[in-house]
Amino acid sequence: MLQYVVQRFIQLIFVLVGVSVVIFLTMHVLPGDVATLLLGDRATAEQLDRLRHQLGLDQPIYSQYLRFALDALDGDFGTSLRSNHAVFEDVWTAFPVTLQLSLAALFVAVVIGVPCGVLAAVRPFSRFNDIIMTLSLFGVSMPIFWLGLMLILVFGAVLDWLPIGGLMPIGVEPPRVTGMSVIDSVLSGDWRLVLLSLRYLVLPAVTLGTIPLALIMRITRSEMLSMASHDHVRTARAKGLPEGSVIVKHVLRNALIPIVTVIGLQLGLLLSGAVLTESIFSLPGLGRLMVNAILARDYPVVQAAALLTASVFVFVNLLVDLSYAYLDPRIRYQ
Repeated sequence: MLQYVVQRFIQLIFVLVGVSVVIFLTMHVLPGDVATLLLGDRATAEQLDRLRHQLGLDQPIYSQYLRFALDALDGDFGTSLRSNHAVFEDVWTAFPVTLQLSLAALFVAVVIGVPCGVLAAVRPFSRFNDIIMTLSLFGVSMPIFWLGLMLILVFGAVLDWLPIGGLMPIGVEPPRVTGMSVIDSVLSGDWRLVLLSLRYLVLPAVTLGTIPLALIMRITRSEMLSMASHDHVRTARAKGLPEGSVIVKHVLRNALIPIVTVIGLQLGLLLSGAVLTESIFSLPGLGRLMVNAILARDYPVVQAAALLTASVFVFVNLLVDLSYAYLDPRIRYQ
């Protein structure tokens, strides 16, 4: 097991190097001039050349990347060209917001998707199964921006049940510890803030979690139906075991590996795909930060945010792979 983990961490290094090269080259081949964007069209040629020299943009591309890579190893990702703050400061401020939203969306998807998929597989020819399959198709096909706007209209504007944007009311927020409003509210010990932060999280989490919910529901149902036809399940029923025990211990547990795989992949996709949801609900997350940085050619921010997202994605995949040995004792890592 230890040898396998070490090998995966070595692979992680190569993946991050590849991601950094792709992102670095992509940002530098985009049309437009950073110096002109920062100084404006009225800047003189001398001013533009001076700024390019200060930013190191007049050096060869390989020299620029090498300087970036060496600084990144020391934890220095440079300075944001827009905010003039340390890049790590901007990224680390935005990342907890996206992480909280992604975990909440995944929680909604798993808590609803897995039980519904199990019940649909237990009754494959029932009306409930037809409803589940219809809703899953509806969830996969639903554009996030349209669903988010409809939820805001219905639950925010018409019914006035839930807030329609932001993390917390203006002027009301817990002391920052993790950057995640729900966790910080819990740590503050003020349950009024906890409930308030959860209310603000409901609509964005449901909006972002709709597609993962549909996918988890469908894969759970499919794997349960496939596993139910195996010999060990028929043997368990022939022994007279309770149906609930057969479903949970012999069918669901053996179907968990593909389900857990999908859940792990969805977390990585949610972290990188929360841009629309953050924009609709005015959340200051990593997705909005990256979009604004790309539009402003603020490539230090884009590079740092992309590397952080890739690191989390690969680390989650490693945890998923390691969980296989627990879910199926027959699996051994050499």
